[in-house]
Order: sequence, then C-alpha cells, then structure tokens
Amino acid sequence: MDKDKTVAVVMGGPSAEEQISLSTGHAMASALRGKGYNVKEIRLVPHNFSEQVKESGADVVVIAVHGLYGEDGRLQSALEMMGIPYTGSGVLASSVSMNKLAAKRVFLGSNIPTPDYIFLHRRDRGKQDMIKAITDKFSLPVVVKPVSQGSSLGVTIEKEISGLQKALDEAFQYDEEVLVEEYIAGQETSVCMMRLKDGSVKVWPVILIHPHAEWYDFNAKYSAGGVDHLVPAPLPEDITRTLKDISVKAFEVLGCAGVARTDCMIDKDGKCYVLEMNTVPGMTPTSLVPDAARAEGTDFGDLCEMILETAHL
Repeated sequence: MDKDKTVAVVMGGPSAEEQISLSTGHAMASALRGKGYNVKEIRLVPHNFSEQVKESGADVVVIAVHGLYGEDGRLQSALEMMGIPYTGSGVLASSVSMNKLAAKRVFLGSNIPTPDYIFLHRRDRGKQDMIKAITDKFSLPVVVKPVSQGSSLGVTIEKEISGLQKALDEAFQYDEEVLVEEYIAGQETSVCMMRLKDGSVKVWPVILIHPHAEWYDFNAKYSAGGVDHLVPAPLPEDITRTLKDISVKAFEVLGCAGVARTDCMIDKDGKCYVLEMNTVPGMTPTSLVPDAARAEGTDFGDLCEMILETAHL
C-alpha cells in the first residue's frame, strides 16, 4: 500500500471490551508508524463516527474495535457508505459471526461440529422451567454465555444446579440473548487465518492454550502470565489437520475476510469442535494471532502491514 496514504486506526467505543480494543489499536498504530505509514488514531464515538473519519483524512481504516460496533457490522456498513476501504470481514460476515446463535446455525447447516446448545431470551428470565430446560437437556457442567459478546465476558462454566441462576444473571447483564452449551472437556485451541489478496486463506500454526487458572477466562486471556500459548500445538498430525480444515470451512461459510480466529475444543476422544469465530481478534502483547504469526517468523510490524494490505470495500 502507498505509504503516502493516511491510515486511521479506529479503537475503543462503548463496549465492555473497550480497554482491550484500546490496547489492540495503540499496538497496531505504533507498529504501522514503525513501518513508515501516516497513522491517525480514532477513539470511537459512534454518533460522530463519520465526522471522525472525515476529520482524520483517512484513505483506509483499520478496525481495532472489539465487540459492539466493531465486530457486528455497524462500522463496516458506515465505511462502505463512505466509500472508504477497511480491514477485516464485511458487514454480513461480521454480524453473523458476532451473533453466536446465528453462527452456530451456519456451522450446523454446513456440518461443522459445534457444541450442542439451547437458546434463552431475557423475557424467559426468572421462569422456573428455565433451569429445568437446561438440566433436562444437559448434564453439568454447562457453559453459559451471552450471544453477542467477546473476550469471555459474561461467560460462566457452571458445575452446580444451584449456580445456574447466577450464571444466567451474569450473562444477561451483557446481552438479552444467552446460549447454554454442553461443556466439552478437553483441550482448547485457536486457529488463526487470513484471506490473502489472491483469495486463498493463509492458516498459521495451531495454538494449544494452557491457562494457569481452571478456566480460560477474561483474566487468563489478558493478564501477563495468565496463560501459555503452545505454538505450534504439540498435537497429532491428523487432529491438527482437522482443526485447520474445520476452521477454514467456518471462515469460508461465514464469508470472512482479512484476519480472523476460531476458538476450538478437542474432546477426550479426539473429536474437534468449533466454538466461535472472532472477526476482529485481539492484537495485544498477550494475543493469539501475533503468537501464531511469530511462530512462522512474521513479526508484529509485518503482521500489521499484512492486515492493512487486506483492506477492501
């Protein structure tokens, strides 16, 4: 990309993931400046976004907003209306990927293995049969999560019936829609990938995640020393191949672009599951995509430049 062009990195916003987004945005902006680009940083104010972009003089936008606005298709839609190229997935792929219920329906319709689930709405909250519906379908533990949230915010792995209502209340703080999933005991992995300019999908080495706490929660993800990323993952070749295959298939059927990351599980029998797709994955010092790229010799600055070069309308 022509380095005379102005690159705006959009970050922050009124999301529960604001601080993570700021870390991602500042890191990417710094790396791109180090590569010689003219970079402007925009701290998202949704109602004033179009004016912010115009004032920045942006020729291209790097979307570093996690969660609300950045991963649900809203910023993408606004930029398309302004005719400004941006990084990452488009409007539809972003909105479907962000909504875990919609994404699951796509996975199931495409024969991509994903944990079984039930869907609950806030209007069902407090109904006595809500807990019964969960325990009738699943043995504990179960995973309770907001439908449209990231960074494991609002997610609980609940082992006891007595704790289910609290877990639901926690999830409903973040969203009016909640998924309760079967818990897959096993190894958690991530597969990071990018659609290149020629249309092919570049897949980096699989990462095996070893949290130091019992669960891979928000603190484990973003606290220094909270987790070990083993990359390339020390897994059998057939399992590694399956993880990559189902992740690329998820990427393709959702229509993703730019860089993205699947979160996957391997159960005790070696079966692999896709949990979800992240279309604006973290780019902080503890994030997975930089670790995966680094394992193949791509440093952070080069990675950010690769992401910038995928910008599209």
